[in-house]
Amino acid sequence: MSMSGGRGDRERLVVIGADAAGMSAASQARRTRGPAELEIVAFERGHFTSFSACGIPYWVGGEVPERDRLIARTPEEHRARDIDLRMRTEVTEIDVDRRRVRARDVDSGAEEWTSYDKLVIATGARPIRPDMPGVDAPGVHGVQTLDDGQALLDTLAGTRGRRAVVVGAGYIGVEMAEALINRGYEVTVLNRGKEPMSTLDPDMGRLVHTAMTGLGITMVDDATVTKVLTGQDGRVRAVATDDAEYPADVVVLGIGVCPETALARAAGLPLGRHGGLLTDRAMRVRGHTDIWAGGDCVEVLDLVSGQDRHIALGTHANKHGQVIGTNVGGGYATFPGVVGTAVSKVCDLEIARTGLREKDARRVGLQFETVTIESTSRAGYYPGASPMTVKMLAERRTGRLLGVQIVGREGAAKRVDVAAVALTAGMTVEQMTALDLGYAPPFSPVWDPVLVAARKAAAKVRAGIC
Repeated sequence: MSMSGGRGDRERLVVIGADAAGMSAASQARRTRGPAELEIVAFERGHFTSFSACGIPYWVGGEVPERDRLIARTPEEHRARDIDLRMRTEVTEIDVDRRRVRARDVDSGAEEWTSYDKLVIATGARPIRPDMPGVDAPGVHGVQTLDDGQALLDTLAGTRGRRAVVVGAGYIGVEMAEALINRGYEVTVLNRGKEPMSTLDPDMGRLVHTAMTGLGITMVDDATVTKVLTGQDGRVRAVATDDAEYPADVVVLGIGVCPETALARAAGLPLGRHGGLLTDRAMRVRGHTDIWAGGDCVEVLDLVSGQDRHIALGTHANKHGQVIGTNVGGGYATFPGVVGTAVSKVCDLEIARTGLREKDARRVGLQFETVTIESTSRAGYYPGASPMTVKMLAERRTGRLLGVQIVGREGAAKRVDVAAVALTAGMTVEQMTALDLGYAPPFSPVWDPVLVAARKAAAKVRAGIC
């Protein structure tokens, strides 16, 4: 084991994790400080850098034809920017007191300590794998990295059967169900909740359930998975719940992800109630001047509830990286927080949410009014107008917007951005009714669906005050 140290007066930045947050931070730091001032060493245990994990379901489903289209920047491109990027190298220990990390070459097993002046932790998240018999059997896949996606595609290519079981009905589960439908599989989704998409309120989740069933997906709700059953060859053959067995030639775990913070925990760094690293607004790890963290391994401030939460999204990770890189480079930037915006789709059904669900609002002690409206994506007389449902939560008495959920066809999902801006600005539903949104029959009714919901919510708030 050897030690590599800094040279002269040049500072060394060490980055753990070479995807969105880590390499955004490294690249931004390099823009502000040249190689003569700042040495940058980045460690990545996988085969790929700067890739879109969000695009994996569309690659698996065949909508994105090539893996490399999901890669924003290759290792060679990062190295051309004077970043010492060490692939297939896993950091196994952070020594905070001596300001160094220990890394192991995944292929050879060789280990080395590397000192740092500044450290960025961008270890991401890992798929949740339930602790049950058979979950590690061949044919059972989590999907988080390009390596995971390639392994799943290899299984699909080598499997004669066409039965797939997806465990979990959140964003990952729904998107992977679509991918497998596109591949010609018979898909069963096992969901432990009463409705799919627990990020929505149950009444909105019911709309997703109906649409998925209409696409030929078998939906099983209130399903507690107990084990994965295997055949004589050791491969998966079925998934068992408390009261049934579901035959499977391939299983995809879409239960969700949790922060990959084992390194940080072992190093004694502060973690939140969701297991993510806690940082200040500058993305510095709390209590540590020269350690930053960003991406799926951190918890962020929810601007609506005022509490920390864990949200694994590439949009946040890239913003975190920009903030970290600016601060490491001697500038000043902050990440103020999020409002919890997310969009997805299953075939032609679009699903969107931002802000709080009913149970979120209750948990933080907020009283609220809810409205749900039916509208269309375009003027009703214009060809191609499709239905959408909008649900809106507003705080009782004040009328402050608390959350919006939208389910519909083409043109539904991105309407949530209007609500995300209103939430960030702290607008009331009354104020929203006066928003000057774009209108023409091919794009919207005279009253946009979001504004129809805002009008109805404002009237309900006024009635409650009276």
